[in-house]
Amino acid sequence: MNFEMIITLSLLAGAAALFVSGKVRSDLVAVCSLILLVLFGILSPSEALSGFSNSVVIMMIGLFIVGGGIFQTGLAKMASGKMLKLAGTSETRLLLMVMGVTALIGAFVSNTGTVAVMLPIVVSLAMSANISPGRLLMPLAFASSLGGTLTLIGTPPNLVIRETLTKAGYPELSFFSFTPIGLVCLVVGIGALVVLSKLFLPKEQSGTGASKQRARSLAELARQYQLSQNLFRIQVQDGSPVIGRTLLELDIPNRHQVHIIEIRRRTSAKNPFFKTINQEIAGPATVIQERDILYVHGAYEHVERFAKDCRLTLIDSHVTERTGASSELFQSPDGMPLGGMASDGKPIAAVAKERGKDKAGKLAAEDYASHEVGIAEVLIPPNSRFINQLVKESAFREKYSINILGIQRKGSYLLHQLKDEKFRLGDALLIQGTWRNIALLSKEQSDIVVVGQPLEDASKVTLDHKAPLAGGIMALMVVLMILEVFPAVVTVLIAAVLMVVTGCLRNMEEAYKTINWESIVLIGGMIPMSIAVEKTGAAALLSEKLVGGLGGFGPIALLAGIYFATSALTLFISNTACAILFAPIALAAAVQLGVSPLPFMFAVSIAASMCFAVPFSTPPNALVMSAGRYNFMDYVRIGLPLQVLLGIIMVAVLPLFFPF
Repeated sequence: MNFEMIITLSLLAGAAALFVSGKVRSDLVAVCSLILLVLFGILSPSEALSGFSNSVVIMMIGLFIVGGGIFQTGLAKMASGKMLKLAGTSETRLLLMVMGVTALIGAFVSNTGTVAVMLPIVVSLAMSANISPGRLLMPLAFASSLGGTLTLIGTPPNLVIRETLTKAGYPELSFFSFTPIGLVCLVVGIGALVVLSKLFLPKEQSGTGASKQRARSLAELARQYQLSQNLFRIQVQDGSPVIGRTLLELDIPNRHQVHIIEIRRRTSAKNPFFKTINQEIAGPATVIQERDILYVHGAYEHVERFAKDCRLTLIDSHVTERTGASSELFQSPDGMPLGGMASDGKPIAAVAKERGKDKAGKLAAEDYASHEVGIAEVLIPPNSRFINQLVKESAFREKYSINILGIQRKGSYLLHQLKDEKFRLGDALLIQGTWRNIALLSKEQSDIVVVGQPLEDASKVTLDHKAPLAGGIMALMVVLMILEVFPAVVTVLIAAVLMVVTGCLRNMEEAYKTINWESIVLIGGMIPMSIAVEKTGAAALLSEKLVGGLGGFGPIALLAGIYFATSALTLFISNTACAILFAPIALAAAVQLGVSPLPFMFAVSIAASMCFAVPFSTPPNALVMSAGRYNFMDYVRIGLPLQVLLGIIMVAVLPLFFPF
């Protein structure tokens, strides 16, 4: 054992100890290990930095962006909703469904791509079912690896052993040669994961507390302030006296006791996947145009009178804002838009109650909020200059471009004639405006206190009309991966760029925010470690000693030695490199014993793929680490027993499928 090998193994052991302790960030440990390898002369600078140009790392960056697009368009929420309907809220059924679907996809798509597609869907599914995402994400990652054992293209080690056997003159393995033994892996793995996840995975997310729940969701705000009962849509028709006039001229609040809070108008007739609607917060200088959709806040009888007096049309609740009675209408985020009148002439809130399902809160939240415009709650602090000031004298709209939709005072809600109300200490106001203006309002802390983080809330508003486009991009990525039209990394980068170019992600800044850089640096920093393990001869020495020492005890002992040696080494180097290293050794050992090499080769392939005990061993493990809020020991508690159990089962059943 030379000096360089001793240093490399010592650094590897030290890094593992720090990962286990959790006292130092994993990405910092990886970078420090990389630097020490260069300082000791074990790796050249180019070798040390090669991890960050590795195709796996680049692919992970692209997959984070693709996953972000799936989240931002609401596609994850839609898919998780369908899965939730099928599985119900039973955690066990959800776990089985997630692992089954993931394994099926993983049989035909790389496990990294599989996890990237499923991760946002599963997070949304967990939140909808009130389950910690951490209960599902590690099983998701492991199931993708289990699914990879089902087909020839499921995982790179499968291709490695086929090539090794073919070069040695053995018959070529077919696409489904792996399926029988893969099914055993899958059944055992899923069964074990159901038990292990219930015993060891966290039941609650860390970092959730009262302080983070102070700000209510958009749906909760809409429900609390009864927005659905006070929001109506009116369309400006030809010949209306309001056309061409500003809201200041019309003085609608004083004359009609209603407020126009927002105007939506068509800006183009282009592809419906691209923006065709302009949302404008109504201000004094806003000019009403023909065919505008006015969002009017007020009592129904006042809104009805306003529409009649000004020759406006209350929009039927079943008319969408893209198709419907008028070609000028635009589609709202839901099938049954908020406000207006139902087909029988009643307000939508009344109709909803008669139907026995009051969806008003949800609809109001979605209709009030977009990536540009939103609602928020603000508080009047003790030192505010607004106290005892009339709303109409506060110039709130003029100064901040913000509408006041309601006031909560001592448990009651004031929703009408707000202009004549005085602000009081402790009042909570429901406001509407652009997210940017709401965020600017938060700087006025002496006079007003904004509850929550407006810009964070804005990022949570999904671009639902882009969901079909995001789904198409994701499907294209999967098909290109299956057909291997381009290298996998190129396919992923194409999908990532399309997510930004088509607006599924609002801009490049949003794309960068979707990337978990800790995972990227961790993988990029640990790849050179695997190079050092191979370069110093540590990997070859370990494999030869283990296999050579067991050869005299018969084929079963040799099979067990090859399997567990491969399984141990894949904790520290990539599964592909591990398979490349062990495949010729296993083949030579089988030939020397005079037995069939097939069970030994399949042992190498499966052992190299079944690596669960550390987070940096495979990209899927790293991808879910942050989203599931796992630490190193979580992988040890779940992954190590699973890895050992699968090893024991495989050593027992491989000779049954592939006799010696």
